[in-house]
Amino acid sequence: MNQTLKDKLTTLPNRPGSYQMKDKNGTIIYVGKAVNLKSRVNSYFKGAHDHKTTKLVTDIADFEYIVTNSEKEALILEYNLIKEYDPKYNIIFKDDKSYPYILLDASDIPYCRYIRINKKTKYKGEIFGPYPDATAASKTIDLINKIFKTRKCDNLGKDLCLYYHLDQCPGYCKLAVDQKEMARIKDDVRRFLKGDNNEIINDLKVKMHIAAEEQRYEKASEYRDLINDINYITSDRQTVQVTRKESFDTFAYYVADGYLSIVGLFIRDGRLISKDLYIDHLYGDAEEEFISYIYQFYHKHLAPKVLILDHDIDHSSLTSEINIRSVRKGFAYQMLLRAKENARINLDQKLSIIRKDEKYQDSIKNSFMDIFGYCPKRIELFDNSHLGGKNTVAAMVVYENLKPNKKEYRLYRLEDSFDDLKSMQEVIYRRYFRVLHDDLKRPDMVIIDGGIHQLEVAKEIIDSLNLPIKVVSLGKNEHHNTAYLLNSNGETIDIDPKSPIFLFLASMQDEVHRFAISYNRKLRRKNAYASKLDDIKGLGKKRRMMLLRKYHSIKNIEDQPLEILKEDLPDNVATALYEKLHKEEE
Repeated sequence: MNQTLKDKLTTLPNRPGSYQMKDKNGTIIYVGKAVNLKSRVNSYFKGAHDHKTTKLVTDIADFEYIVTNSEKEALILEYNLIKEYDPKYNIIFKDDKSYPYILLDASDIPYCRYIRINKKTKYKGEIFGPYPDATAASKTIDLINKIFKTRKCDNLGKDLCLYYHLDQCPGYCKLAVDQKEMARIKDDVRRFLKGDNNEIINDLKVKMHIAAEEQRYEKASEYRDLINDINYITSDRQTVQVTRKESFDTFAYYVADGYLSIVGLFIRDGRLISKDLYIDHLYGDAEEEFISYIYQFYHKHLAPKVLILDHDIDHSSLTSEINIRSVRKGFAYQMLLRAKENARINLDQKLSIIRKDEKYQDSIKNSFMDIFGYCPKRIELFDNSHLGGKNTVAAMVVYENLKPNKKEYRLYRLEDSFDDLKSMQEVIYRRYFRVLHDDLKRPDMVIIDGGIHQLEVAKEIIDSLNLPIKVVSLGKNEHHNTAYLLNSNGETIDIDPKSPIFLFLASMQDEVHRFAISYNRKLRRKNAYASKLDDIKGLGKKRRMMLLRKYHSIKNIEDQPLEILKEDLPDNVATALYEKLHKEEE
């Protein structure tokens, strides 16, 4: 970093604003926003980052900034600058399409057409949607025109047209308009577009049966086809429906292996009608990129009456025009969970496709050869986990021929400690002393989840056992994303964050972390159970299981008065249990 850049970093204001990173040619390569410009911009040049951010920082030769009055203003400015300069490292809403809606025109005569609209679109009337595509919107309008006496022509002519002669229009060009009748038809169309179709279908069924009884079979088949069309259109759009007619949008995101997946779900009148999906490499903070995407999305599309976001999301910078709510139950919460699940599933699918590609496997092998001079046949990865120094555990996962071998996975219960280095030392010694003692299969490479100090501890143990095993380390940044790879000598190995080997290493790190965390949670649940019912004289395993079968949970056992517990247990055992439970409650 040159002295000019250092001086600029020290003189940044503690104010909200937008910053613009530039490369050596003066081209803006990244635009960001900040509550505190000094803190945010300086963070790029301090500490460890994932390789995507490291790549960005490497390209930064200079930066500029614009101070704003608030973070909201900074977000708006960020959007405008991204739109203006199209920076290579920014998340950008690149989909030029706008979703189709159906417009029920404001004119006296009922008339529907589909339009694509955004904030700048001018229209008169009521809109319904968005629809997933133009075909769905067009089919719905065709059906409306068949069922209801709507105007079919864009402009009224002077003479009766073909629609009149086909008995699909009453002839609005010549007919005197009955305002009450027009209002009734509009109301019917409005209810149909909101999904209230039962009355229409029942009416068509009655007409179909009457036509069949009168042997007007062609007319009966027309009614039957209309009923089938309504059911098809309705089921095609109605993947989810509830009785309560709620309308809202919900967005959620998921991060894995250096990628960001965002899913938006659009619910209208209690029906899930369409979805928006974005997947791309992640260069910055996931939540900031998520908020930026939402802002860009609603700059192009109509904002909903309500936007549902996870309660952990800081959405204070988004415009106050959108009513943003956080929920923890009900239909809206279920849709938020569905958005999260879809974000995960869509990204997992993309990553799975990448990994199955033969070129992907070959690329990983070649990268190992280029970096280390060989491709390991067996890799063992380690990670530790504890909560407040309690229930300290370690996990080992094994990859053979670049694929996980779950039969070889191992879990270790360690001595409780806040000292991560001590825990790493313990698990490495226990594992490789056992490898030597029992002559177990030896890995070609050991990967530690941690930084330089964890690497040094693991290497010292393995060297002391005289095992010729390559030891490297994978570290994460403050956002818990894979950040760097350290060689056995502690040097950082430069790897392209878009390369298959980076994706492969990140997925391995996520796997060992998941395995360690799940074991830690299992122990915590077990110990929570043990602390309540264990160590009570006379309360053995059979009696504990009897209580749990009868009352279903420890909380329900706690709620029982002493007299009831004495019906299940000897008096002295029931008293001891009651006193322990209520003492711990205090």
